[in-house]
Amino acid sequence: MEMPQVAVCEVAECAYNEDSACHALAITVGDATRARCDTFFVHPVKGGDTSAVGRVGACHMAGCLHNVGLECQAPGITVAALQDAADCLTYTAR
Repeated sequence: MEMPQVAVCEVAECAYNEDSACHALAITVGDATRARCDTFFVHPVKGGDTSAVGRVGACHMAGCLHNVGLECQAPGITVAALQDAADCLTYTAR
């Protein structure tokens, strides 16, 4: 199984975001109640691997259409700022 890419990240203030691209090697999505990017982190220094595209390492949103065995099966996801967090916009309830 190949981990899906974070196709777009619109959360510019995240330490792993550069030019709307996620550079964390793997993110975790969800806390079983909300499809938030749990890897979201604000820091003055940008981090991650700029030669890599972020991927979804784990998803705790068991009720998502794309979730199989707590692994995301979407071809890619979009992350954006909603309210006070970075949320996975690809989340689709079953």
